[in-house]
Amino acid sequence: MCEIITIGEPMALFAANKEGHLEQIDSFTRYVAGAEVNFSVGMSRLEHKVAYITKVGQDPFGKYINKFLVENKINTQYVKFEENYPTGFMMKSKVTDGDPEVFYFRKRSAASQMSMKDISNISWEGVKHFHATGISPALSATCHEAVSELMATARANGVCISFDPNLRPKLWSNQNEMVKVINDLAFRSDIVLPGMNEGKILTGSNDVNFIADFYLSAGVSTVVIKLGEKGAFVKTKDDDSFIVEPFRVDKVVDTVGAGDGFAVGVISGLIEGISIRQAVIRGNAIGALAVMSPGDNEGLPERQQLAVFMNDNKK
Repeated sequence: MCEIITIGEPMALFAANKEGHLEQIDSFTRYVAGAEVNFSVGMSRLEHKVAYITKVGQDPFGKYINKFLVENKINTQYVKFEENYPTGFMMKSKVTDGDPEVFYFRKRSAASQMSMKDISNISWEGVKHFHATGISPALSATCHEAVSELMATARANGVCISFDPNLRPKLWSNQNEMVKVINDLAFRSDIVLPGMNEGKILTGSNDVNFIADFYLSAGVSTVVIKLGEKGAFVKTKDDDSFIVEPFRVDKVVDTVGAGDGFAVGVISGLIEGISIRQAVIRGNAIGALAVMSPGDNEGLPERQQLAVFMNDNKK
Protein backbone atom coordinates (compact mmCIF):
# COMPACT_ATOMS: atom_id res chain seq x y z
CA MET A 1 0.00 0.00 0.00
CA CYS A 2 1.40 3.42 -1.00
CA GLU A 3 0.88 6.90 0.42
CA ILE A 4 1.83 8.74 -2.74
CA ILE A 5 1.31 8.23 -6.47
CA THR A 6 3.06 10.11 -9.26
CA ILE A 7 3.37 9.74 -13.04
CA GLY A 8 6.21 10.75 -15.31
CA GLU A 9 9.05 9.96 -17.67
CA PRO A 10 12.26 8.52 -16.23
CA MET A 11 15.34 9.02 -18.37
CA ALA A 12 18.93 7.88 -18.45
CA LEU A 13 21.19 10.87 -17.83
CA PHE A 14 24.75 11.28 -19.03
CA ALA A 15 26.40 14.10 -17.08
CA ALA A 16 29.67 15.53 -18.36
CA ASN A 17 32.70 14.91 -16.15
CA LYS A 18 34.37 18.20 -17.08
CA GLU A 19 33.29 21.64 -18.18
CA GLY A 20 32.79 22.51 -21.85
CA HIS A 21 30.21 22.22 -24.61
CA LEU A 22 28.69 18.76 -24.85
CA GLU A 23 30.19 18.05 -28.27
CA GLN A 24 33.65 18.50 -26.74
CA ILE A 25 33.16 16.07 -23.86
CA ASP A 26 34.36 12.46 -24.12
CA SER A 27 33.63 11.27 -20.57
CA PHE A 28 30.26 11.12 -18.84
CA THR A 29 28.78 9.63 -15.67
CA ARG A 30 25.45 7.85 -15.94
CA TYR A 31 22.54 8.67 -13.65
CA VAL A 32 18.74 8.35 -13.67
CA ALA A 33 16.81 11.59 -14.20
CA GLY A 34 13.29 12.94 -14.52
CA ALA A 35 11.35 15.38 -12.34
CA GLU A 36 8.98 12.74 -11.02
CA VAL A 37 11.83 10.27 -10.48
CA ASN A 38 13.58 12.90 -8.38
CA PHE A 39 10.39 13.50 -6.42
CA SER A 40 9.91 9.77 -5.86
CA VAL A 41 13.50 9.23 -4.74
CA GLY A 42 13.32 12.16 -2.34
CA MET A 43 10.07 10.98 -0.79
CA SER A 44 11.38 7.43 -0.45
CA ARG A 45 14.54 8.63 1.29
CA LEU A 46 12.31 10.39 3.82
CA GLU A 47 10.62 7.02 4.42
CA HIS A 48 7.41 7.66 2.49
CA LYS A 49 5.97 4.96 0.23
CA VAL A 50 5.68 6.04 -3.40
CA ALA A 51 4.21 4.32 -6.46
CA TYR A 52 5.51 5.54 -9.81
CA ILE A 53 3.47 5.23 -13.02
CA THR A 54 5.51 5.11 -16.23
CA LYS A 55 6.61 3.21 -19.30
CA VAL A 56 10.18 2.38 -20.25
CA GLY A 57 11.64 0.60 -23.24
CA GLN A 58 12.57 -3.05 -23.24
CA ASP A 59 16.19 -1.94 -23.55
CA PRO A 60 19.30 -1.46 -21.36
CA PHE A 61 18.21 2.03 -20.25
CA GLY A 62 14.77 0.78 -19.26
CA LYS A 63 16.19 -2.11 -17.27
CA TYR A 64 18.73 0.21 -15.62
CA ILE A 65 15.97 2.63 -14.60
CA ASN A 66 13.72 -0.10 -13.23
CA LYS A 67 16.61 -1.49 -11.16
CA PHE A 68 17.33 2.02 -9.86
CA LEU A 69 13.71 2.49 -8.79
CA VAL A 70 13.68 -0.84 -6.96
CA GLU A 71 16.97 -0.03 -5.22
CA ASN A 72 15.48 3.27 -4.05
CA LYS A 73 12.44 1.47 -2.60
CA ILE A 74 10.00 2.97 -5.09
CA ASN A 75 6.97 0.82 -5.88
CA THR A 76 7.27 -0.33 -9.52
CA GLN A 77 3.98 -2.21 -9.89
CA TYR A 78 2.81 0.46 -12.38
CA VAL A 79 6.05 0.50 -14.40
CA LYS A 80 5.45 -1.12 -17.80
CA PHE A 81 7.98 -2.20 -20.40
CA GLU A 82 7.28 -1.14 -23.99
CA GLU A 83 8.55 -3.39 -26.79
CA ASN A 84 8.23 -0.96 -29.69
CA TYR A 85 9.49 2.33 -28.26
CA PRO A 86 12.79 3.23 -26.57
CA THR A 87 13.58 4.71 -23.17
CA GLY A 88 14.42 8.41 -23.40
CA PHE A 89 17.83 9.72 -22.37
CA MET A 90 19.53 13.08 -21.94
CA MET A 91 22.97 14.70 -21.80
CA LYS A 92 23.95 17.48 -19.41
CA SER A 93 27.00 19.72 -19.32
CA LYS A 94 29.04 20.51 -16.23
CA VAL A 95 29.07 24.13 -15.07
CA THR A 96 30.32 26.04 -12.03
CA ASP A 97 28.02 29.00 -12.60
CA GLY A 98 24.48 29.19 -13.92
CA ASP A 99 22.37 26.40 -15.38
CA PRO A 100 23.90 23.55 -17.39
CA GLU A 101 23.28 22.83 -21.06
CA VAL A 102 20.79 19.96 -21.39
CA PHE A 103 20.02 18.01 -24.55
CA TYR A 104 17.14 15.52 -24.69
CA PHE A 105 16.61 12.38 -26.77
CA ARG A 106 12.99 11.62 -25.97
CA LYS A 107 10.90 11.93 -29.14
CA ARG A 108 8.49 8.96 -29.44
CA SER A 109 9.84 7.55 -26.19
CA ALA A 110 8.18 4.69 -24.33
CA ALA A 111 6.84 7.08 -21.69
CA SER A 112 5.17 9.25 -24.33
CA GLN A 113 3.02 6.23 -25.24
CA MET A 114 1.27 6.19 -21.85
CA SER A 115 -2.51 6.34 -22.15
CA MET A 116 -5.76 5.69 -20.30
CA LYS A 117 -5.28 1.92 -20.49
CA ASP A 118 -2.08 2.24 -18.45
CA ILE A 119 -3.93 3.71 -15.47
CA SER A 120 -6.96 1.43 -15.47
CA ASN A 121 -5.68 -0.75 -12.61
CA ILE A 122 -4.46 1.93 -10.18
CA SER A 123 -5.42 1.27 -6.56
CA TRP A 124 -6.18 4.35 -4.47
CA GLU A 125 -6.53 2.47 -1.20
CA GLY A 126 -4.40 4.17 1.45
CA VAL A 127 -3.18 6.87 -0.96
CA LYS A 128 -2.88 10.31 0.64
CA HIS A 129 -1.31 12.33 -2.15
CA PHE A 130 -1.04 12.54 -5.94
CA HIS A 131 1.80 14.60 -7.41
CA ALA A 132 2.02 15.64 -11.05
CA THR A 133 4.16 17.97 -13.13
CA GLY A 134 3.65 19.78 -16.42
CA ILE A 135 6.11 17.47 -18.17
CA SER A 136 3.93 14.37 -18.52
CA PRO A 137 0.99 16.13 -20.26
CA ALA A 138 3.50 17.69 -22.68
CA LEU A 139 4.74 14.31 -23.91
CA SER A 140 1.63 13.43 -25.93
CA ALA A 141 -2.13 13.87 -26.10
CA THR A 142 -2.62 10.43 -24.54
CA CYS A 143 -0.30 11.32 -21.63
CA HIS A 144 -2.26 14.53 -21.09
CA GLU A 145 -5.48 12.54 -21.00
CA ALA A 146 -4.02 10.09 -18.49
CA VAL A 147 -2.81 12.85 -16.15
CA SER A 148 -6.21 14.55 -16.31
CA GLU A 149 -7.98 11.31 -15.47
CA LEU A 150 -5.62 10.60 -12.57
CA MET A 151 -6.35 14.05 -11.15
CA ALA A 152 -10.09 13.49 -11.45
CA THR A 153 -9.85 10.07 -9.79
CA ALA A 154 -7.62 11.41 -7.03
CA ARG A 155 -10.16 14.15 -6.35
CA ALA A 156 -13.02 11.62 -6.28
CA ASN A 157 -11.08 9.58 -3.73
CA GLY A 158 -10.37 12.55 -1.47
CA VAL A 159 -6.66 12.51 -2.28
CA CYS A 160 -4.68 15.78 -2.03
CA ILE A 161 -3.19 16.90 -5.37
CA SER A 162 0.01 18.89 -5.89
CA PHE A 163 1.13 20.25 -9.24
CA ASP A 164 4.53 21.59 -10.29
CA PRO A 165 4.31 23.33 -13.70
CA ASN A 166 7.91 22.35 -14.57
CA LEU A 167 7.59 24.07 -17.94
CA ARG A 168 9.31 22.48 -20.95
CA PRO A 169 8.46 24.84 -23.87
CA LYS A 170 10.26 22.66 -26.44
CA LEU A 171 7.79 19.84 -25.81
CA TRP A 172 4.80 21.99 -26.79
CA SER A 173 3.64 23.08 -30.24
CA ASN A 174 3.31 26.67 -29.02
CA GLN A 175 3.29 28.69 -25.81
CA ASN A 176 -0.44 29.39 -25.86
CA GLU A 177 -1.23 25.68 -25.79
CA MET A 178 1.30 25.13 -23.01
CA VAL A 179 -0.16 27.89 -20.85
CA LYS A 180 -3.74 26.73 -21.39
CA VAL A 181 -3.07 23.08 -20.54
CA ILE A 182 -0.79 23.78 -17.59
CA ASN A 183 -3.18 26.27 -16.02
CA ASP A 184 -6.13 23.94 -16.52
CA LEU A 185 -4.30 21.22 -14.59
CA ALA A 186 -3.09 23.66 -11.95
CA PHE A 187 -6.65 24.87 -11.34
CA ARG A 188 -7.63 21.29 -10.47
CA SER A 189 -4.92 20.96 -7.83
CA ASP A 190 -4.80 21.72 -4.11
CA ILE A 191 -1.18 22.89 -4.08
CA VAL A 192 0.58 24.64 -6.97
CA LEU A 193 4.38 25.03 -6.97
CA PRO A 194 5.53 27.36 -9.78
CA GLY A 195 8.92 28.97 -10.12
CA MET A 196 8.96 32.75 -10.42
CA ASN A 197 9.76 32.72 -14.15
CA GLU A 198 7.11 30.06 -14.72
CA GLY A 199 4.57 32.17 -12.88
CA LYS A 200 5.27 35.10 -15.17
CA ILE A 201 4.79 32.95 -18.28
CA LEU A 202 1.61 31.36 -16.95
CA THR A 203 -0.08 34.49 -15.57
CA GLY A 204 1.54 37.38 -17.39
CA SER A 205 2.77 38.97 -14.17
CA ASN A 206 5.97 38.94 -12.15
CA ASP A 207 4.18 40.01 -8.95
CA VAL A 208 4.06 37.14 -6.46
CA ASN A 209 0.68 38.17 -5.03
CA PHE A 210 -0.86 38.36 -8.50
CA ILE A 211 0.53 34.94 -9.42
CA ALA A 212 -0.74 33.39 -6.21
CA ASP A 213 -4.18 35.02 -6.47
CA PHE A 214 -4.48 33.83 -10.08
CA TYR A 215 -4.54 30.24 -8.83
CA LEU A 216 -6.25 30.82 -5.49
CA SER A 217 -9.19 32.49 -7.23
CA ALA A 218 -9.64 29.30 -9.29
CA GLY A 219 -10.01 27.15 -6.17
CA VAL A 220 -6.41 26.19 -5.37
CA SER A 221 -5.79 26.01 -1.61
CA THR A 222 -2.08 26.88 -1.42
CA VAL A 223 0.41 28.46 -3.82
CA VAL A 224 4.15 28.24 -3.13
CA ILE A 225 6.32 30.24 -5.51
CA LYS A 226 9.98 29.24 -5.76
CA LEU A 227 12.22 32.32 -5.71
CA GLY A 228 15.58 30.59 -6.12
CA GLU A 229 18.28 32.16 -3.98
CA LYS A 230 15.64 34.42 -2.40
CA GLY A 231 13.69 31.52 -0.86
CA ALA A 232 9.96 31.02 -1.42
CA PHE A 233 6.69 32.95 -1.23
CA VAL A 234 3.60 31.29 0.22
CA LYS A 235 -0.03 32.33 0.00
CA THR A 236 -3.07 30.33 1.08
CA LYS A 237 -6.81 30.49 0.43
CA ASP A 238 -7.17 32.08 3.90
CA ASP A 239 -5.09 35.03 2.61
CA ASP A 240 -2.14 34.10 4.82
CA SER A 241 1.06 35.08 2.97
CA PHE A 242 4.75 35.16 3.85
CA ILE A 243 8.31 34.74 2.58
CA VAL A 244 10.43 31.80 3.73
CA GLU A 245 14.14 32.60 3.70
CA PRO A 246 16.57 30.28 1.89
CA PHE A 247 19.36 28.19 3.37
CA ARG A 248 22.99 29.05 2.75
CA VAL A 249 24.58 27.27 -0.21
CA ASP A 250 28.35 26.96 0.00
CA LYS A 251 28.90 26.01 -3.63
CA VAL A 252 26.44 25.44 -6.45
CA VAL A 253 27.36 22.21 -8.25
CA ASP A 254 24.21 21.53 -10.30
CA THR A 255 20.89 23.40 -10.20
CA VAL A 256 18.87 20.71 -12.02
CA GLY A 257 16.55 18.88 -9.64
CA ALA A 258 16.48 21.60 -6.99
CA GLY A 259 12.80 22.36 -7.65
CA ASP A 260 11.95 18.67 -7.36
CA GLY A 261 13.78 18.53 -4.03
CA PHE A 262 11.82 21.57 -2.91
CA ALA A 263 8.58 19.77 -3.75
CA VAL A 264 9.76 16.77 -1.72
CA GLY A 265 10.25 18.96 1.32
CA VAL A 266 6.91 20.71 1.05
CA ILE A 267 4.79 17.65 0.30
CA SER A 268 6.50 15.35 2.81
CA GLY A 269 6.04 17.98 5.49
CA LEU A 270 2.35 18.45 4.78
CA ILE A 271 1.76 14.69 4.71
CA GLU A 272 3.43 14.49 8.12
CA GLY A 273 1.14 17.20 9.48
CA ILE A 274 3.58 20.06 10.02
CA SER A 275 2.58 23.65 9.17
CA ILE A 276 2.92 25.02 5.66
CA ARG A 277 5.64 27.39 6.91
CA GLN A 278 7.68 24.52 8.37
CA ALA A 279 7.08 22.42 5.26
CA VAL A 280 8.45 25.19 3.01
CA ILE A 281 11.46 25.61 5.30
CA ARG A 282 12.10 21.90 4.75
CA GLY A 283 11.62 22.41 1.01
CA ASN A 284 14.24 25.17 0.98
CA ALA A 285 16.65 22.93 2.89
CA ILE A 286 16.32 20.03 0.45
CA GLY A 287 16.59 22.41 -2.52
CA ALA A 288 19.85 23.74 -1.07
CA LEU A 289 21.23 20.22 -0.60
CA ALA A 290 20.22 19.34 -4.18
CA VAL A 291 22.18 22.17 -5.81
CA MET A 292 25.33 21.21 -3.92
CA SER A 293 25.42 17.72 -5.48
CA PRO A 294 25.96 16.31 -9.00
CA GLY A 295 23.21 14.40 -10.77
CA ASP A 296 19.54 15.21 -10.53
CA ASN A 297 18.80 13.30 -7.32
CA GLU A 298 22.17 12.53 -5.73
CA GLY A 299 21.75 15.27 -3.13
CA LEU A 300 18.28 14.30 -1.95
CA PRO A 301 18.77 13.50 1.73
CA GLU A 302 17.71 10.76 4.08
CA ARG A 303 15.91 11.93 7.20
CA GLN A 304 18.95 12.10 9.50
CA GLN A 305 21.06 13.97 6.96
CA LEU A 306 18.24 16.48 6.48
CA ALA A 307 17.86 17.01 10.23
CA VAL A 308 21.60 17.63 10.65
CA PHE A 309 21.69 20.11 7.75
CA MET A 310 18.68 22.05 9.01
CA ASN A 311 20.02 22.14 12.56
CA ASP A 312 23.51 23.25 11.47
CA ASN A 313 22.12 26.01 9.25
CA LYS A 314 19.60 27.60 11.60
CA LYS A 315 19.52 31.37 11.23
